[in-house]
Amino acid sequence: MKLNEIKATPGARRKRTRVGRGRSSGLGKTSGKGQKGQGAHNKHKKAGFEGGQTPLARRFPKRGFSNFHRKDFVIVNVGQLEKLAGKGEITAELLKKHGLIEGPLDGLRVLGEGELKSAITVTASHFTKSAKEKIEKAGGKVILVAASTNPPGRKHPAAKAAKA
Repeated sequence: MKLNEIKATPGARRKRTRVGRGRSSGLGKTSGKGQKGQGAHNKHKKAGFEGGQTPLARRFPKRGFSNFHRKDFVIVNVGQLEKLAGKGEITAELLKKHGLIEGPLDGLRVLGEGELKSAITVTASHFTKSAKEKIEKAGGKVILVAASTNPPGRKHPAAKAAKA
């Protein structure tokens, strides 16, 4: 059997119903929508429209807010850093290059999950107490840097609102 000889299963491909194409088509004149009325007209197709009744999304109270100043940190465990032991100083860029983290980030947060056997130098914006202890216990060094306020490749939500 060749690709150009493959046929669809009988009944899998049905002809599209063309509404409003004359009486003999079976769905002519009113196209199956009946006479006049709200359903016959093309006005009310908006998502959430409830026929003049106040929509559900507007009946419920709104709660909370979106914090524009929230920082998204990429999280890495100490156990994952063991893989990059011979690569020199470990930074967010190195982790991204080796596929351990992804996406635009405000900073790197190192957690203390896992074991560390080799001495490494880690540069990050936040370390947990246990992560710091494990890195220093293995003979490594911890370098703290400030989290970026507006990382490259990601626009601040307030900047978008000011533009509009």
